[in-house]
Amino acid sequence: MHELSVCLALIDQVEKVAQSHHATSVDLVVLQIGPLSGVEASLLKHAFPLAVAGTLAEKSVLEIELLSIKVHCMSCGKDSDAVINRLVCGHCGDYKTQLISGDELLLKRVGLVGIEEAENQGVAHV
Repeated sequence: MHELSVCLALIDQVEKVAQSHHATSVDLVVLQIGPLSGVEASLLKHAFPLAVAGTLAEKSVLEIELLSIKVHCMSCGKDSDAVINRLVCGHCGDYKTQLISGDELLLKRVGLVGIEEAENQGVAHV
């Protein structure tokens, strides 16, 4: 399953963020996923518990924000929404468009737990 390897890479990144802030655990992971990212959100949700087992994010919740497809028209210069397999301008109908968004797979936010305790012990955060 492709989504499991994506989750494993994601959790590796999440753990690095948590460790750099001296967090004791992670309680929230928020992702933004576009329909052209090549990742199925439902499969990612199913793979997430397997990927977080035994990590700082073991008890975390995965939230997924689905993004829309947006294109910029090279003919009329306007931006508009588009759909998969039909990346045409919503204003003039031209097919000469450039993708603005819709292919993202972004780690938007990580909820860290225990950083206050580290701050009280004099640990500096960057």
